Amino acid sequence: MILVTGGAGYIGSHTCIALDEAGFDFVVFDNFCNSSLESLKRVEKIINKEIAYVEGDIRNANDLQSVFDNYKIDSVIHFAGLKAVGESIEKPLEYYDNNLNGTIVLCTIMKKNNCKKIVFSSSATVYGDPHTTPIKEDFPLSATNPYGRTKLFNEEILRDLYTSDHDWKVILLRYFNPVGAHKSGMIGEDPNGIPNNLMPFIAQTAVGKRDELSVFGGDYDTHDGTGVRDYIHVVDLAQGHVKALQKIDSLKEVLTVNLGTGNGYSVLDMVKAFEKASGKKVAYKIVQRRAGDIAKCFADPSYALEVLGWKATKGIDEMCEDSWRWQSNNPNGYTKS
Repeated sequence: MILVTGGAGYIGSHTCIALDEAGFDFVVFDNFCNSSLESLKRVEKIINKEIAYVEGDIRNANDLQSVFDNYKIDSVIHFAGLKAVGESIEKPLEYYDNNLNGTIVLCTIMKKNNCKKIVFSSSATVYGDPHTTPIKEDFPLSATNPYGRTKLFNEEILRDLYTSDHDWKVILLRYFNPVGAHKSGMIGEDPNGIPNNLMPFIAQTAVGKRDELSVFGGDYDTHDGTGVRDYIHVVDLAQGHVKALQKIDSLKEVLTVNLGTGNGYSVLDMVKAFEKASGKKVAYKIVQRRAGDIAKCFADPSYALEVLGWKATKGIDEMCEDSWRWQSNNPNGYTKS
């Protein structure tokens, strides 16, 4: 059985569907601080079965131990963590406490229960401001904000764990920018308050929930002056976790893999693609750059294909169409109002 920490979140809920499709049994562990139980109820409808879940905090050893007492956990996919770059700059202590302490407690409980296989949800933020693109896994590591540093430190914690005991099997998946939603339109990204990520902000503007999109910086060294990112469909990303689990038993070292498409799209590219998908105009204004942001960030995904047999299959049009289906069907996210 797979333990999915943060399994009610955006990427976690889509990964639950992928795990079910691949024949894995799983249990979700979540404190619902940044997610919704409603997402799990909708996943249940999509996969047509009940989902086992435990409500608890990743920093609470007793909460985690209860999962291992009640389920035979073989491997862990570790999504649980705070994830907003801007908020991390404002609240660094909360990010270090939740993201680092949470991982340490989780690994301590895993070790105690002789469960030593973990797939970690890392991020392209560990590359900091890359010296060139596309980004390969062996690029220098740094971070421009506390969120990115927690991902970087967690990677080091897991590497040190493997160094101390080679029975550990560790896969670090460095995501680029997850977007999109499940084809059903029943689950998707539902941020608390004002979105920190581009796609939900565009979608909420298109649906009339927000007046306009703020584009942070129009003077970057890119084709239109706005930041360029590698946007990856969340369903493709979920499949990457399945491929990681299928690979993990054969590991001889810590495996670090980029999950991206290899294509870089600017903010305005995404606005145009979303307008095409939704048939709606997306009002925007260029504002000053945001602290911690960089000009360009996109992956070289070739290693993922080589070691996991994984590659992204969904393009920008499908990402925008699926995001719009979710947003237009659920203008207020998972809330019933």
